Formats: sequence, structure tokens, C-alpha cells
Amino acid sequence: QVQLVESGGGLVQPGGSLRLSCVASGFHLENYAIGWFRQAPGKEREGVLCISSKDGPVYYADSVKGRFTISRDNLKNTVYLQMNNLKPEDTAVYYCATDNLVVLGTCWTADFTSWGQGTQVTVSS
Repeated sequence: QVQLVESGGGLVQPGGSLRLSCVASGFHLENYAIGWFRQAPGKEREGVLCISSKDGPVYYADSVKGRFTISRDNLKNTVYLQMNNLKPEDTAVYYCATDNLVVLGTCWTADFTSWGQGTQVTVSS
């Protein structure tokens, strides 16, 4: 069974940092596109960052360039989202997702159908 589990969220002050983890089971994530998404209160879900073997890292959101990075640890079957210089507008539930039906898929063509449960990130003084 394909499963993604996010962790690492919490409350942080503006300018602080967090690292989110997305642990995959049931498949080897190194062969698939893995994306980070977020949904703020009252807003639609938006893409943040994506990594794949072909076109990652891809920045879906210009607002996180220079502050967020994505990385992967194949031995741990885990993708990370490092978030630095956090701003209040980064407050959202963060999700990781994958198109686990397409081997060596790309971030721009992925159909993200498998999702984690999300982890809350709150940036506030």
C-alpha cells in the first residue's frame, strides 16, 4: 500500500526555520515525482516545490524561492522541505504528494493522486 506521512510542522516565529519530512512506504520515492503543497485557511491548495529525477527541483511558487529547498534521502525513503526565513503568509497545512503510477515522471506532468495527511505550519509572533 502506498503511503506518505508528513511531520515536522509546528509554531515558529517570523524569520525562523522548520524542516518538514515526508516518509514514503510501499514504493521507492527516488523513482517518482514528489511534490510539496500547502493550503492556507480560506485559500485553495497551491504547489510549493517538487523534485523528480528529470526536472526537480521545480519551484511552483515564486514566493518561496531563496527560502525553501527540497531534498531527498533515498536510504530513508524520505523527502524533506527545508523552510527558512518563514513569514506569516507561509502559514498553512503542508502536504506531500506523488504520482506513484508513473515511473520517472516529471514534476510538470505529474498527476498527484497519492497524498499524505498534512502537517500544520504556523508562523506567528
